[in-house]
Amino acid sequence: MSLFISDAVAAAGAPAGQSSPYSLVIMLVVFGLIFYFMILRPQQKRGKEHKKLMESIGKGDEVLTNGGLIGRVAKVSETGYIVIALNETTEVTIKRDYVTAVLPKGTMKAL
Repeated sequence: MSLFISDAVAAAGAPAGQSSPYSLVIMLVVFGLIFYFMILRPQQKRGKEHKKLMESIGKGDEVLTNGGLIGRVAKVSETGYIVIALNETTEVTIKRDYVTAVLPKGTMKAL
């Protein structure tokens, strides 16, 4: 007599119907496909769009940063940094990767 298994369950033995050994493989493949199409593929697509955005930034563009700063690009360096003019007197140097969006012309004046 076992403390964890009742006598009726222990007397029944192994289950009568065994599942196919391929069902586990098929289930793992289905979960892998769901993972790919729901998580990996959209993330890769966003990464490509962000990379294209980073390459298109030029002098005079109005940009929004991750920190919420809105400014006009004053200088673009080849090392991956850009200088953003927040107003006539204030300039900030940030890494190009921290730009979230390129805004339409005239956005700064509208604010």
